[in-house]
Amino acid sequence: MADLKKFAEELVNLTVKEVSELATILKDEYGIEPAAAAAVVAGPAAGDAAAAEQTEFDVILTAAGGSKLAVVKLVKELTGLGLKEAKAAVDAAPAPLKEKVSKDEAEALKAKLEEAGAEVELK
Repeated sequence: MADLKKFAEELVNLTVKEVSELATILKDEYGIEPAAAAAVVAGPAAGDAAAAEQTEFDVILTAAGGSKLAVVKLVKELTGLGLKEAKAAVDAAPAPLKEKVSKDEAEALKAKLEEAGAEVELK
């Protein structure tokens, strides 16, 4: 019997062209329609091009910048935290302010925070 682990490793490491050729052989010689399997195997080989676009982002405050007070007030307003909690969040930078938000919301938060002088990144 074939070494299945070795066989699985070979399948995972196929190039897109090789997956296409395998699909053709399976269809023509064995009558198997491997559409779903080919997509799964082609996914890792294709790399980032086959990956879905990220839909959720974390807004990370990396630094308060020059006007810390303005950033604290803005963090308080944007997150709904109390003044003490907002200050603690700004002091803890780099730290996430909001997690798993939409791309539009994340970009809007980033723009507002950067306008106030903060350094922000999206992940």
